[in-house]
Amino acid sequence: MRVMGVDPGLTRCGLGAVEGRAGAPLALVKVGVARTPATDGIGARLVAIEAEIERWLDEVRPDAVAVERVFSQSNLRTVMGTAQASAVAIVCAARRGLPVALHTPSEVKAAITGYGNADKAQVGTMVTRLLRLDAMPKPADAADALALAICHIWRGGTQNRLAEALAKANRGASAKGAAS
Repeated sequence: MRVMGVDPGLTRCGLGAVEGRAGAPLALVKVGVARTPATDGIGARLVAIEAEIERWLDEVRPDAVAVERVFSQSNLRTVMGTAQASAVAIVCAARRGLPVALHTPSEVKAAITGYGNADKAQVGTMVTRLLRLDAMPKPADAADALALAICHIWRGGTQNRLAEALAKANRGASAKGAAS
């Protein structure tokens, strides 16, 4: 299964794709960050994030998309931007008929490190080891996106098989519709 992880944010939106299945070695497909200037208006920033996510979906062709579930923070402005970027990722995936899963930060940390309160360095270190990378993905948003994808692959089980079947069926229907 190929999963694209999205660590939503307006300034830095982490993007990462991983391929594999539970109980087997995982492989890095791609990792990066969509960036927008804080000086741009919210509309322009969301459009830029959408364009980058769409480009990734075209290139990576994931079977599912895992997005970090927005949680309450003390800074309402940060929460709003994160929620808006998260919604863009969900809409982009849904438009293509891809299954979307939301994972909380503590769920991802527990899956990757075994500890739900792990810090960013611990998550980055484990992502580096699990994907057998030479260096930790930078910035942390990129490593977090990969962690989301890994979490989804490992926690999916039956859900992953269903998502794979749905994704294949949707791709088949899209190809059929294009041929008509």
